[in-house]
Amino acid sequence: MVEVHVTNTSEPPHPALAGREEESAVLMDAIRRLIAVATATTAPADATLAAARELESVADALERHVPDPPLPKTMLHLADGARADGAGADLAGRMAYDIVIGRHNPMALPLEVALEPPKALLRGTFTRPYEGPPGCVHGAVLAGAFDIVCAAANVIAGVAGPTARLEIVYRRPTLLGEPCVFEGEVEAREGRRVRTVGRLLQRGRVTVEATGDFVHLDREDIARMAAQME
Repeated sequence: MVEVHVTNTSEPPHPALAGREEESAVLMDAIRRLIAVATATTAPADATLAAARELESVADALERHVPDPPLPKTMLHLADGARADGAGADLAGRMAYDIVIGRHNPMALPLEVALEPPKALLRGTFTRPYEGPPGCVHGAVLAGAFDIVCAAANVIAGVAGPTARLEIVYRRPTLLGEPCVFEGEVEAREGRRVRTVGRLLQRGRVTVEATGDFVHLDREDIARMAAQME
């Protein structure tokens, strides 16, 4: 599960989590365990089918509580609300269902976000569900992590906005089961264009490097984007 070290407890939870944030976290942990087990189990056919039927029943029960239309996954209007010291930068809370860092998305990566100006960091260890080549982390998983760590660095610098281009250079394999540290930092800014760089360290060595181009959006731009998604 992704957690942010610096949180602002005065901020309300995502609207979909009001009154059920802790219970949702328990549900997410159970689903993460299921994913890990399901990608490793060799249960016999009858046990596999029985589990599938039980899970369908659980899904049916939860589906009855899905609003139509669904609430937005990301609170975009808060995405540029962090100060340089990191206060108010609970990115995993604001992006509660994000595919990469969402605290309440069981598919999110097993990484913790930390803001250490001027850098943003992601720390964690990848396990078997994230495997690509034997014993190594899938390259697409690493690319997703870099997109987030660079975006978090942009938040620190006050230049949050969408990704225009992301270049990944794989220097050496990134191993499963070994601690990872992703670093991101804004390198340059020209008008609305932002250049942000990142690297992944494992065992003190760089395994992957990234360079991203981003487009800075102000609060009004973000508000308009959020309105279009409603």
